[in-house]
Amino acid sequence: MPSRESYAIKRGKKQQHRRKEKKKSQKGSLFTAALGLNAGVGSVPSLTPSRSGPDRVPQTPGLSKPTSPASTFWQPIRSFALSQLTSLVRRATLRESDMVPKYEKVHNFKVHTFRGPHWCEYCANFMWGLIAQGVKCADCGLNVHKQCSKVVPNDCQPDLRHVKKVYSCDLTTLVKAHNTKRPMVVDMCIQEIEARGLQSEGLYRISGFSELIEDVKLAFDRDGEKADISSNAYEDINIITGALKLYFRELPIPLITYDAYPRFIETAKIADAEKRLESLHEALKLLPPAHIETLRYLMAHLKRVTDYEKDNLMSSENLGIVFGPTLMRAPELDAMTALNDIRYQRLVVETLITNEDVLF
Repeated sequence: MPSRESYAIKRGKKQQHRRKEKKKSQKGSLFTAALGLNAGVGSVPSLTPSRSGPDRVPQTPGLSKPTSPASTFWQPIRSFALSQLTSLVRRATLRESDMVPKYEKVHNFKVHTFRGPHWCEYCANFMWGLIAQGVKCADCGLNVHKQCSKVVPNDCQPDLRHVKKVYSCDLTTLVKAHNTKRPMVVDMCIQEIEARGLQSEGLYRISGFSELIEDVKLAFDRDGEKADISSNAYEDINIITGALKLYFRELPIPLITYDAYPRFIETAKIADAEKRLESLHEALKLLPPAHIETLRYLMAHLKRVTDYEKDNLMSSENLGIVFGPTLMRAPELDAMTALNDIRYQRLVVETLITNEDVLF
């Protein structure tokens, strides 16, 4: 039979073990309660450790478990933590949706003669020679060997010191240089047109004075996004529409690129409307990200123009006739082939406007 001393020692060890377990459970409960990580949204975190076995106190049916003062204290803190976490997630989501997408752009390398000693910025080796030692990116200023230019990643970051024009500038280069989703010309002109010109008869069909359109072009090249195209400067809305069409016509690479042009023309030749729509959706994937974002924004605008067709008399077919040759240009085709493609260009733009909500 065990002695009284051995029984007391065993009992002391059990009590000490229970105290340690109790402290651990309290720390865990406090931590989860403070961060609001308990499973139930409306549950109150409990600081009393769960007990099992013969020491468990039976609960009386119909009576709720009394709330401890500690759990009452942590409840508002837990609610505050949950609200702050929700707010942070919402703000992060909004910031992510508003972020400017990172467009990939190839370098615009041109043979260059450097004055003085120069080193390749890719391989870090000296560029030998007296003339034409290497190539230089006209958009970001990167200096590399001619051989190195073939393996340089497509990570050109255009610098405004090198990109000095808005018109006749590559679309992706412009948006990367100004860190925007779309060219400022497109955004500002469309906003001005929608503010005061959607009901103007013959919108986009009637041309403004060419001299004033050139003035708008020079204003964008000189002042960028600070250019004044308001009604105080240009009362005739046709001048703004003319400046927008001129921007698309002067793009070195059209909005619907030369590489994607044959696919769009083949799509327009499909007789079945559903199959044509599916083929057009696939053709859009061939466009660079900056081009497709600009095209999406333009088509949504033109769709809003057709909502006022009774006033401006501009249907999707009429807009297709105007914008077909503006957005699409045949890559080095003979005059007869280019002339035959005009009707298909119209059909492509008309389909894009009509099904803008489905295709983009």
